[in-house]
Amino acid sequence: MNNPQTKKLLRWKRGKYKIGVCNGCFDLLHSGHKYLIKKAKNKTDKLILLINSDSSIRKIKGNSRPYENLLIRTKKLNKLKAVDMVVSFNETTPLRTIKMIKPDYLFKGSDYKKEKISGYNFLKKYGGRVVIIKRIKDYSTTSIINKKIK
Repeated sequence: MNNPQTKKLLRWKRGKYKIGVCNGCFDLLHSGHKYLIKKAKNKTDKLILLINSDSSIRKIKGNSRPYENLLIRTKKLNKLKAVDMVVSFNETTPLRTIKMIKPDYLFKGSDYKKEKISGYNFLKKYGGRVVIIKRIKDYSTTSIINKKIK
């Protein structure tokens, strides 16, 4: 997190806002992403999106990704009304950033099992909650890219 983001986060914590995080690559922003973000925002006061850096995505998904670079993905996410902050991370999981933020909620789509989510054990220790949001079927960046290739 950069200094202005850290200052904003501290103001939110002092103001006793409920803070939620949602993480992902957010490559090729699509309806599934927007649905998840909107549902997450409805459950919290401030929503922070944790977004994988380009190098992080390459480590996870291979050299053909990301489809759009970090700057483009960040700009698109910042335009969404439900998003209060976007923070990028270089690791393959957002655990270090989650530990810095110490959110009240961590949101993921229903394609994940709670116990397998990065940050689950950390949030459980201090009373934070992992919230699974039912995913819209057939919306994933990989499926969109695969349809374009065919």
